[in-house]
Amino acid sequence: MRRFSLICLCLTIGLVFGQEQDNLINTNVERALDLVSHLPKETISVTVENRGTKGARYYDYVVESQHANDVAFVGAVVKGKNADDQAALPVKQQAADKTKGTTYRIELPNELRAGQTITLEIEVVHANALRMYPTEITQAEKQLVLYKTNTYYYSRYATTTQKTVVTLPTDRTESYSPTPKPVVKSEQTITYGPYENIAAFTRNELSLHYENNNPFLTVSNLKRWIEVSHWGNIAVEETIDIYHSGAKLKGSFSRLDFQRRQDSYSAVKTFKTSLPASARDIYYRDEIGNVSTSHVREMQDQVEVEIRPRFPLYGGWKTHYILGYNVPSYQYLYNKGNQYVLKMRLIDHVYDDQLLEQVTVKIILPEHARNIEFYAPPYDVQRLPDEKHYTYLDTVGRPVVVISKRNMLFQHIQDFEIHYTFDKIMLLHEPMLIVIPLFGLFCLVILLVRLNFSITHNESNETRLRIKAIWEQLSDSNIKRTSLYEKLEDALNSYKTSKDLKAFNELKKKLESEFKNLQQDLTSLQTKVRADSADAAEKIAEFLRLDSQQRDIQSSLSGYAEKLVNGRLDKNVYLEQEKQIRGKIRDIATRITSILNQY
Repeated sequence: MRRFSLICLCLTIGLVFGQEQDNLINTNVERALDLVSHLPKETISVTVENRGTKGARYYDYVVESQHANDVAFVGAVVKGKNADDQAALPVKQQAADKTKGTTYRIELPNELRAGQTITLEIEVVHANALRMYPTEITQAEKQLVLYKTNTYYYSRYATTTQKTVVTLPTDRTESYSPTPKPVVKSEQTITYGPYENIAAFTRNELSLHYENNNPFLTVSNLKRWIEVSHWGNIAVEETIDIYHSGAKLKGSFSRLDFQRRQDSYSAVKTFKTSLPASARDIYYRDEIGNVSTSHVREMQDQVEVEIRPRFPLYGGWKTHYILGYNVPSYQYLYNKGNQYVLKMRLIDHVYDDQLLEQVTVKIILPEHARNIEFYAPPYDVQRLPDEKHYTYLDTVGRPVVVISKRNMLFQHIQDFEIHYTFDKIMLLHEPMLIVIPLFGLFCLVILLVRLNFSITHNESNETRLRIKAIWEQLSDSNIKRTSLYEKLEDALNSYKTSKDLKAFNELKKKLESEFKNLQQDLTSLQTKVRADSADAAEKIAEFLRLDSQQRDIQSSLSGYAEKLVNGRLDKNVYLEQEKQIRGKIRDIATRITSILNQY
């Protein structure tokens, strides 16, 4: 009994609501039908008056049954407000009626009271509504399409007066419906009406057969990856399958004719994609590799990428490519403590008048993100089960939010939001996965090189290591010795120029003191190595003798220089003596080098 009462109450409410809706009337309708692109667009300005006794909260827009499946977007705003104040009105699709069509219920901003009027602007976009006629054309032929719709504004409410203006891409038409009168054609526009006192659900077929060579591009499948990193970057990559949905190419393709006739009517050679203004590291490639014919143009509010496939697209032809870029995360990722909000576009502007038949968006969040909440744009999308994505240094996998939608248009380029929790300490998780193993490896190596794994004590090996260490000290001492001789040579040359004997003797005395200290160091090395190797000690002794000979020779060269400066020695004799002395010095240096190379 209680269930029966509830059913009766619902029926009563529905009946009353229906009566309130039926009291509305369309006092004036101005309908603009744009057929310039491959997506027919309707912009309908409707002035609605409530002639009932009760207020109305909704307005029903009805789509005819034959067009119900090709409606891709329905939007509405209140006309007459400033552009900044024109907030989109909520639109909900209702259950379809096979005879009357599909209803889209528009929620009014305020209750429309009895006697009041409101002007709505309804935007409707149809997808796959145009029919190619003929379905096949040659490479040089123009493309003709056929479109059928209702001459009148199809509505559940009576219409007092209405007018339909059709805009075509060119002024060339094969045929168009000449009735009901009045019908006026002027270049690219055809005006039907005005008509008066049109009853609800009135139908009259309007047929248009016209030329349309604009790009008939359709994306059959778009997979979009958005990978969020808390290290300052968001990576976006799109895998796109796109095809020409116009009249199919009849016969074979002639590259020669295409090169000679660049005005191929229906071919699509290039199109432009718009990316965020902060996009960087942009790449465009296909199965072969990078496509170098693309161009990037940075603008004030966007980055424009000219996509040029490897071959022109004719009807029925398709191509596949990948487009990716990076954006800084600070523009799209906000946080307060450990609470984060990601806000960015669900899709990008792929090309003008875009139609994306199937779109799958995967948002990859950082590993260990939790409490994930997805807030869709103001239209219906399907959220699929979350997935896991594994990449470098991941342990439990990154959570992936998967979104799917069909027939997405330019009007669907709107923001979504994802709220989630992420502990900032987890930013150190991946660096520690690298640091800790490397630190452990270094500690192990340090330990291993300090352990002696030999079974017996190897005295000869230790002796060889000690001799090698002493020889390294001997090499360092030789470098210091050579430096002292170079200073002595510089002082001698300076003396020959300035003839300042006092300064030369002072520097010479200082260098002799350093030579004495160096000789003591070499003697100490000889004493150390004698315990391990008598041969090595003899080599160092030979080194000392050669060094002593070089000092004697250097001293004699200084004496000749003093005689030359005092005028007691002829210059030619001095040069001859200097040449002989330097030859002896070179011979001593060669013998010392031979000694140093012994160990």
